[in-house]
Order: sequence, then structure tokens, then C-alpha cells
Amino acid sequence: MATRERAEVEAKGWAQLSSRIAVPALHGQIALPDRQLLAYEDVFANGRCELLMGDVIALADRDPAVQPRLARLVDGVCADLRAAAEETGRSVPLAECVPDLYLERIRPGSRLDRWYLRRDLSLALPHTDTTLSLRELAGFTLTANGRPLTLNVADTIDNVRLALAPDRRRLAVLTQGDPTEPNIADPLCWLDFEFAGRNTVAGEAANLLWYLMALGGWLVPRYQPDVYARTLRLALPPLTRPRIEHLVLHRTSRHIDVRYSWNTSPGRAAAVARALDGLRRENGSGLEEIRAFLALRVLGVIPPSRLTGHDLLLVLIKLAESQDPHTTPDTFFTTTPAPHPHPGERSSNVPAPA
Repeated sequence: MATRERAEVEAKGWAQLSSRIAVPALHGQIALPDRQLLAYEDVFANGRCELLMGDVIALADRDPAVQPRLARLVDGVCADLRAAAEETGRSVPLAECVPDLYLERIRPGSRLDRWYLRRDLSLALPHTDTTLSLRELAGFTLTANGRPLTLNVADTIDNVRLALAPDRRRLAVLTQGDPTEPNIADPLCWLDFEFAGRNTVAGEAANLLWYLMALGGWLVPRYQPDVYARTLRLALPPLTRPRIEHLVLHRTSRHIDVRYSWNTSPGRAAAVARALDGLRRENGSGLEEIRAFLALRVLGVIPPSRLTGHDLLLVLIKLAESQDPHTTPDTFFTTTPAPHPHPGERSSNVPAPA
């Protein structure tokens, strides 16, 4: 249910896609006093579809026999995005794209400013008794799994704002606009057309990959359990467990050394790898095209004030990795365990040796 204006926009987006990809039938629009209801085919009640992508991933986590089914679904999603680029792709100013997921979130005064810039969030460093604010954290250097990074959220937001200026031109295509696990049914059928229309190829790739990597298997079920339970049919307990294994705070040199692992369940790891491979053709071999969109997905979905210090630090590390020009897709989306600790490594806030 939506305002009449929003419903008309959604119906137009659905109509632009209905001849190109598998979508539910739109049976009609029901006018209410102050709202308009779009009545779609129930693809689960009539047997056209059985599960959602998130459910298939969860089953593949538990049973290797489900992995071919998951591979077919992910391949179909990527094929639809590639076909959209070939058939409807053109370079347009970002202002001509659906604004909700990107322009609305990066504009001055929007949620990123409210969440990160208008307040100085505190972060309790795991494995220590130290709490730093985000502004203080920006003054530290950090090494994560052997890679030097800088965690300056304000600078990142400024850079993203420049990269996603309304007049910047991007390759944009006609798509569903929100390719996430609750919006893709199996057998392949796209659901939810709130953001349907002309969307950037890079934004679609960033959305899908970050949902597979972090939101679907970790952040949404942990911090929005009601949303997770409501939007999936099975809502099985997730098996992904990103962890900070080790952290040493060197106070005198203002440096933090972290070793973390992104322990992703078998089905989800396979989905990430399959999607990454399927999208390479449209986005090249690096992160350059999707970097700004990826930062917006990392920062702009779960309010940071709700995250534990442990989880917020993991999110900020992935943010910093996404903006590092030396980061490749394979290193960013890796789901392998953390490297082995060095001899004598300690998890404490002991100052660095003089």
C-alpha cells in the first residue's frame, strides 16, 4: 500500500519490466481514501514459486545437494542484469535514476549525516577496555589482516557525495532496483517494484553483493530480526559469523592491529562467488565502478548506533577496504578464515614496544 503517487510510479516501473524479466502479474490498482493498493499475483499460493533466494541459500548452507539449485538462481539473476544492460543501458546523469537508495541517502542532511556526522558515535574496541569515538578513530591508523587502512568515515562520506553528484553520468538500465534475497523468488521471479525503473548497473551490483556478503546472512537477522522473519518464508537461523579474532591497541603510536575472519556458511559463500563471477562482465575486474555505491550500502542500511562495538568495527573495516584503491573484488568479498596469528601475538591493549 502506498500513496497514489508512489503507487503510480511503482506500477510504471513494473510495466517497464514485465516484458523483459519474470515478474508477478499485476491484477489491478485499488483506490482507498488516502492510499492506493497494488494487487499482484501471489506466486507462492499458486505454486509458481516455492522459496526466496534467502531461503535457498539457507538450505544450501545445510545441504550440499541444494547448491546446484542456488547456482541456477544466482546465474539467472546475473543474466537478467546483463540482459538489462544490453537492451536498455545508456549513460545518464544520476539525477535521472531512481533516487531512493542512493541520491536520497547521500544528499546533505539525509540519513548518513544524521547517523554519522551530526553525532560522534562511541565504539567500544573489542578485546580491550577502551572506547573511542568515530572522530578519535579517524586519528588512528589500522592494520587489518596485514593491510594498512584508515577509518575516516567523514572523509569517506565526502568522497562518496562527490562521486555520486546528481550530474555525474552513469551506465543505467531498467531493473527492479533492489536485488536482495527477499525480493528474488525461486524459480526465478522478481518481486517488489518500489524502486523499479532506471537504476545504475554499479548500484545494482553493489546492492546484490553486499546483501549476500553481510546483510542477508548477518546484519539483518541480527539487528532486524522481525524484518528477517517477515520477509523470508523459512527464516532459518543464519550461519555466517564474522569475527574479530584479535585486536591490539598501540596507544603511543595511535595504531590498531586487527585480525578478523568473515566466516561465511557454505551456501552463502557459493552465492557470493557465483554472483561476483556473473557480474564481472558488466563491472570490470576492479571495484572502481561500484566503490561509491558499495560504501553507501555498507553505511546506509543498519543504523550504526544499534551495532555493538565489535560489529561496527567490522563494518568500518569493510568500508575502508572498499575505498582502498588496492582492494580487488576477490579480496573484498573473500569468505576465507583470518590468517594465522604471528608468534607471540597478544589480544590486549598493551602499548607497542618502544
